[in-house]
Formats: sequence, C-alpha cells, structure tokens
Amino acid sequence: MSFKYTPNTLKKLEQLFEEARYIIRYEKGTFNSGYCILEDRRVAVINKFLSVEGRINALIEILPTIDINEDELSGEMQKWYKQLKSAPSKEEASTEEGTAQSETE
Repeated sequence: MSFKYTPNTLKKLEQLFEEARYIIRYEKGTFNSGYCILEDRRVAVINKFLSVEGRINALIEILPTIDINEDELSGEMQKWYKQLKSAPSKEEASTEEGTAQSETE
C-alpha cells in the first residue's frame, strides 16, 4: 500500500491507535528505534523530535507488534488496517528487490 506522508495520514494512524485503545504520546528520550511501547498500559511513546514521516514510519513499525481487535475498529479503520497489514514491510520490499536484482544478473 502506498500513501503520502502527510499530517492527515498521521492523524489517521493516530485515530487507528485510539480506536485500538492505545495511547500515543510524543516525548523526548533516548529511543534507539524512535519509539517505545509500554504494552501493559497500552501506550506507545514516540520521539517528539521525529518529522511527520518519521512519526508515520514509527507507528507503522509498531502496528505488527501490538494486538489489535479488528472488531473494535470502525468500518473505515478496519479497511485501512487490513490494507496496512497486507502491504509488504520495508524489509520485505528491499529483500524482494535484492532477489529480483540477483535473478537479472
């Protein structure tokens, strides 16, 4: 799935987390990956110094690691969440590109 890295996309991701009963906090700290997840409290802490693109990427990286009950999501969010889940991650995409390059060589 491709989407634009805009503040609107960030708001949509934040809404998805809110409907999944997760709290997103933007804080400063020493995050190796740009975020930290407090699973027992259902809180995702994102580095507040990240750009919009960085925040979106951090939230997308978090999605596969948390439990989201799709039944709790609104219809629009369920559809968007399924599209996000079905999209290959950056690592998978780069692996596929590497495989395609080796096959052509």
